[in-house]
Amino acid sequence: MPNVVVVGAQWGDEGKGKIVDWLSEQADVVVRFQGGHNAGHTLVIDGVTYKLSLLPSGVVRPGKLGIIGNGVVLDPHAFVDEVARVAAQGLKITPDSLRIADNCVLILSLHRELDVARENAMSAAKRIGTTGRGIGPAYEDKAGRRAIRLMDLAEPENLDGKIERLLAHHNALRRGLELPQVDPKKLREELLSVAPKVLPFMDRTWALLDERRRNGDRILFEGAQGALLDVDHGTYPFVTSSNTVAGQAAAGSGLGPGALGYVLGITKAYTTRVGGGPFPTELKDETGKKLGERGREFGTVTGRARRCGWFDAVLVRQTAKTCGINGIALTKLDVLDGFDTLKVCVRYRLDGREIDYLPAGEAAQGRVEPVYETIEGWGASTHGARSWADLPAEAIKYVRRIEELIDCPVALLSTSPERDDTILVQNPFQS
Repeated sequence: MPNVVVVGAQWGDEGKGKIVDWLSEQADVVVRFQGGHNAGHTLVIDGVTYKLSLLPSGVVRPGKLGIIGNGVVLDPHAFVDEVARVAAQGLKITPDSLRIADNCVLILSLHRELDVARENAMSAAKRIGTTGRGIGPAYEDKAGRRAIRLMDLAEPENLDGKIERLLAHHNALRRGLELPQVDPKKLREELLSVAPKVLPFMDRTWALLDERRRNGDRILFEGAQGALLDVDHGTYPFVTSSNTVAGQAAAGSGLGPGALGYVLGITKAYTTRVGGGPFPTELKDETGKKLGERGREFGTVTGRARRCGWFDAVLVRQTAKTCGINGIALTKLDVLDGFDTLKVCVRYRLDGREIDYLPAGEAAQGRVEPVYETIEGWGASTHGARSWADLPAEAIKYVRRIEELIDCPVALLSTSPERDDTILVQNPFQS
């Protein structure tokens, strides 16, 4: 049985929570391999709604082991708050159900402050649309080899030198932004105050994962955000600060690429985006508003309204290649119920010529214009459909045309937020 990597195939918010929850029931271990608490999954289990940001989705299922991998940047205070929040809902998180990589980089208060200050210093048109939670600055410190990692909390006698190295960089930045300098003693207190609450979860997760893999356990790798927010392959600079493509599942968990198996890309039947950046098929009219209202397009973490537009086959086809996607989980098909006609972007027009890819340059990405193909809509409801026989013929044609355009099969089709309202074509764990 293969291990499974789940990635968003657009700009995030594709409905990964429901799909990951469905898959986690079949998995033994669920791993978060990148991102921070800027991501969010909403899960509904036995009528209880859980909003998770850092915790892997598998923790809501008894007997599953959740792992926060080394590719994640961890805000220890946000982690403690999230554990307390789900505990209030009756879900107890212990080291028996969750482990955190000892080499995981920590997000500190100074990262959050820097994130907000730099975003506010930019003009409205140049703002990235960051959540202000310190994700980017923490990844910068990781790459700059000055980060504080989880294992450092276990060695307080060595913290002072690490704090000195970190603040040599940050206090210089803060002076330039007219922010007060960070007192090293207060930063040390911030770290040691949370250490007893987080350290019990620390482990050599790369070794644990290797052991579980060799024992034949099924591992589910859970991505955050979407592949179009990848720092290399996304709409740079309007991206997140980590690699979100499927290959990061190996590096961000400590397993080799041979441990990865089936790659499932989650894709909405239309397109949404939060924050700034190019969006070729964005609809700023009543149709876009209708998609947003019917799809309840508001962020799980931030509550921000999402920008909405028609399905962009160019982007998803490109993502299928950069992630090595084996199959697509197409979500929110029911949101398109009742449209007389639908449009799908099949190519772009750039400076008078047609192209079949998203160019890498920021300016070119802003200039591309969608070339649409019109597809007949359907009047009947697809909401809650659980078999192909429940779907209108026009809806089936729409799905088949998307498969052709993105050169990738649909493995799962979701027709409502309820986990059982899913049409299964191919089970990734049994492929």
